[in-house]
Amino acid sequence: MSKKNFYDIDLSKTLTKNRLIGLLRMMKGYHWLYIGSTTALAIATISRTGVYLVLRRFVDDVIIAGNFGSNLTNIILMFIGLALIQGGFTFISGWLASKTAESATRRLRNYLFDHLQRLPYAYHAEAKTGDLIARSTSDVDAINRFYGEQAIGIGRILLMFIVNFIALLQLNTRLALYSVIAIPVIIAVSIFFFKRVSKAYEAYQEQEATLSNRLQENLTGVRVVKAFARQRYESYKFDQENWQKFRLGKKLLSLHSLFWPVSDIICGAQMLASFSLGAVMALNGTITIGTYIAFVSLVIWIIWPMRGLGRLIVQTSTGMVSYHRVSEILKQDRESLTEGEYHPEGDLDGEIIFHHVRFQYEENNPVLKDVNFTCQPGDVIALLGSTGSGKTSLVNLLPRFYDATDGQITLDGVDIKKYTRKYLRSQIGIVEQEPFLFSRSIKENITYGVHREVAVEEIIQAAKFAAIHDVIEDFPKGYDTLVGERGVTLSGGQKQRVAIARALLKNPRILILDDSTSSVDTETEAQIRSALEHLMQNRTTFIIAHRIQSVMDADLILVFDKGEIVQKGTHEALMKQSGMYREIFDIQTRIEVELEKEISSVDLS
Repeated sequence: MSKKNFYDIDLSKTLTKNRLIGLLRMMKGYHWLYIGSTTALAIATISRTGVYLVLRRFVDDVIIAGNFGSNLTNIILMFIGLALIQGGFTFISGWLASKTAESATRRLRNYLFDHLQRLPYAYHAEAKTGDLIARSTSDVDAINRFYGEQAIGIGRILLMFIVNFIALLQLNTRLALYSVIAIPVIIAVSIFFFKRVSKAYEAYQEQEATLSNRLQENLTGVRVVKAFARQRYESYKFDQENWQKFRLGKKLLSLHSLFWPVSDIICGAQMLASFSLGAVMALNGTITIGTYIAFVSLVIWIIWPMRGLGRLIVQTSTGMVSYHRVSEILKQDRESLTEGEYHPEGDLDGEIIFHHVRFQYEENNPVLKDVNFTCQPGDVIALLGSTGSGKTSLVNLLPRFYDATDGQITLDGVDIKKYTRKYLRSQIGIVEQEPFLFSRSIKENITYGVHREVAVEEIIQAAKFAAIHDVIEDFPKGYDTLVGERGVTLSGGQKQRVAIARALLKNPRILILDDSTSSVDTETEAQIRSALEHLMQNRTTFIIAHRIQSVMDADLILVFDKGEIVQKGTHEALMKQSGMYREIFDIQTRIEVELEKEISSVDLS
């Protein structure tokens, strides 16, 4: 089982409302290891109990009877044999339990990571990164502790109780029954604390996720924090969240701290009463000295393990809470990449038609309203409008990050919903407004979207088209230069051009450039535009831009305002109309003219 791929078992199908059963079902495939661990533990427990029974025989038949002959030799051999059996099977039990825990949680981590990758775009848009990290790390670790310590620990204690209680019954029925009177009380106290610890731990974990999210957000935006000198403010906000975590942690520890003295008093009272009764019976001659010594040893290995059972019952609550938090992710439906009726044999032509398309993230709050336009194969479609007007939402419908609420989008005459998402995304290249680079080499970032072996010449060609090749060559390690987290070793314009090279190398039939020249200077933008004009031939291209200069050569310009197309046409046609496009053009032209005048008026001498 351990050699199987973690995809072989769908852990989402093991989920159940009963958290304990859900945890055990999540061990699917490793149950035999757990059973083997429990069996070895049972043998070790029986061996330990056997030691005390042999001890009774040693006291009664050897020491008191004064028989130090062959009987002593046999008893010594039994002591040694039982000790070896106990030690050997205790090791086997621990090894199998650890293997079970590590194997099951390794598979869970892998499955959880893969599951997160396959959840819909909409889920990640709403979920908090810090919370997902907390659930994928600390909560999975808590489940690991449940498998490796708590589950096997409960089994160990129950076995010890059963075996030792049977041995006590054989020694003296009255003493056996008298020595377990307090056990129902211990269990009741444990259940009482279990419920309260569960609530306290869940609140603590939620706050830890909030704190993780605060830390992740702050580290991601550290440049903004420094730029606005908000270190003191951010430290204050972090301290507030940290204080809340401290308060909840203190409450959780207080519950644990209260449990120990309560259970100690109950267990201590039970042992004192049992030892006293046993001593009286030994003095009266009802039981032998050897029986009393064995009785004391067995009672200790009943009472204290049951105290430990109470502790484990309380600690098990953490595993169950973590299971619930992880299951909230696992029960989310995955985005199907292969679901679709239409499977084209050749390449796409690239004809796209929006027919009365409407889209909304929230009910009764549409961000796209009755969008209609036709895009011929190889056309360049420019989307222009203010921030929040719906431009990015529109292009997100093409790779089916979201599906239209109403209306229809067709690609080469086929409803886009009939294509598989995997096929669509293999045919679409995207350059985001805020490009993301992985902490890998520049070469790996450029080839990230290509699912084949790529020649160095292809990488260099794509980099040249994106006007980034010369910059890369200036680095000591060239294309093998490691990029820092989120590409921090590169400037904004350099990251943008690496992202463009990545999209160009993919050689898609449809290009989406989401304001992809916003982070570059005018000269670099001209270089990129020149390269893109060559590469966009026979490819349908969507360009989102704020500067009209970037979209003047487009085949169709769509002007958006509050989710609606208020104007559409070519640059020449729109310039002849009064409206938003002409207003934006006049404003941008006036700003450029005034800027040129200001620059020319500077005394360079």
